[in-house]
Amino acid sequence: MRKRYGDRTAVDGVGFEIGAGECYGLLGPNGAGKTTTISMLCGLLHRDGGDVTVDGKPVHEGATDAKAAIGYVPQDIALYDELTAADNLTFFGRLYGLEGAHLKERIEFALSVVGLADRGNDRVGSYSGGMKRRANIAAGLLHDPKLLVLDEPTVGVDPQSRHAILETVAGFGREGMAVLYTTHYMEEAERLCDRVGVIDEGRLVAEGTRRELVAQVGGRDRVRVSMAGNATELADRLRSAEGIEQVEVHEGGLEVLAGEGRRVLRTVVDAADALGVEVDGIEVVQLDLEAVFLHLTGKALRD
Repeated sequence: MRKRYGDRTAVDGVGFEIGAGECYGLLGPNGAGKTTTISMLCGLLHRDGGDVTVDGKPVHEGATDAKAAIGYVPQDIALYDELTAADNLTFFGRLYGLEGAHLKERIEFALSVVGLADRGNDRVGSYSGGMKRRANIAAGLLHDPKLLVLDEPTVGVDPQSRHAILETVAGFGREGMAVLYTTHYMEEAERLCDRVGVIDEGRLVAEGTRRELVAQVGGRDRVRVSMAGNATELADRLRSAEGIEQVEVHEGGLEVLAGEGRRVLRTVVDAADALGVEVDGIEVVQLDLEAVFLHLTGKALRD
């Protein structure tokens, strides 16, 4: 997808695929092009180039069938405070063409999924910020979309509501729904997303699983071994072991550098046992997405 505003290119060739049951995270600093990308994907903004297909249907401004396959949950709350949650969902459901018993069933289902089944008849204006976020998600779920787009769904909510939202989103993949998730919280991406795309200055600069992204930036896991006594003999044995790239001896133990730290744990333990060395503890330290993002963009995610 491409989008220009005069001489400025806001989105420059961003493209990705999301499979059924997959949660795809789109990460980028403010101004990177995330919102523009989402708006084009949902058919809300004209594209200057590129194609979007959802459930086999091309998406453009007038493509009602394709848009019906998308559930969009914007960052801003898109609900009427003076109406109850159930009335809000009734309104939006009718816009989607839902009626009668089927509409009632979908409203009950959506409120149940987001944990608001017992508050559906309360005015949205009486809700906490976290409850409004959850009701916002319910509106996006109402018509059983093939693709659910969640734009910063946990901004400004309390920890309890945030946990509830993350648990809800995690369940969508298990039900076979494709999810596009944007967030400023890297730990959410680590927890929820099967794959991540990193967007910066309108370009998709990297894409993959956490492990694939770490490998792209040359990252390695560190296995820290705490032990009493001299670690030199154990270090010498480990240096020739498969999967281990480097071993450094430190006071109180040693540190092993490996492509996948958890795969060499057994090697470390077996080598220590063979030498009669008592190990006090082992810790695997993995390069996280925050470090990968900083390496790729030179910015923190919240910049």
